[in-house]
Amino acid sequence: MQFPDGTQALEDVSLTIRQNEFVSVVGPSGCGKSTLLKIASGLFPQTSGIVKVDREQLGYTFQDATLMPWRKVRGNVELLMELRGYSKAERKRIALEQIKMVGLDGFADHYPKRLSGGMRMRASLARSLALKPNVFMFDEPFGALDEITRERLNDELVSLFMRNSFTGLFITHSIPEAVYLSSKVVVMSRRPGRILKEFDIPFAYPRDPNLRFSAEFAALCNEISVSLRQAIEQ
Repeated sequence: MQFPDGTQALEDVSLTIRQNEFVSVVGPSGCGKSTLLKIASGLFPQTSGIVKVDREQLGYTFQDATLMPWRKVRGNVELLMELRGYSKAERKRIALEQIKMVGLDGFADHYPKRLSGGMRMRASLARSLALKPNVFMFDEPFGALDEITRERLNDELVSLFMRNSFTGLFITHSIPEAVYLSSKVVVMSRRPGRILKEFDIPFAYPRDPNLRFSAEFAALCNEISVSLRQAIEQ
């Protein structure tokens, strides 16, 4: 991917993600992680190469919850269904199901300004889940949240992944988050971004929250951290 100003964002990227696999991408700031996600989603056209992604049922969650402040939670969750032509009754039924699934039961009639950051992100997840995506892309959705809220949402995302069986592509700066969520972690180089190394995550789903405190988890995080430091220094 080369931008009009001449910036080479990505170069010689080769990445294969299998169906129902959850892959996280880590790398130095500015290495092209989010650009890679936008190309995979179809938001950006690549300047060369081939991209094959099942986009028929695609979910996408941004760094910000991107909720419409004049719509209540249920109205925000119904938005994509409304654009797809779902009936009013069907929108309401599915929205209430997804609101309950992400732990916002009782907040359907609240405006976004009345919600915490974590709750707004849950509403954003519910909005995308309403379309039952086969492929779900996440652009650092929990980066602005405090550590406890982030871990709680990581636990909920693992549960959603298990329940909905989507294929996930997750961008993050947090190595522990990447390891906890994923079946595979990919390390990218400095710009122009390339895939330097892929790590298969050996821990079975569902993930026990106490996994974060195990020696095996810490050892794998350290191994990925070493690879990331090498990417920054190269």
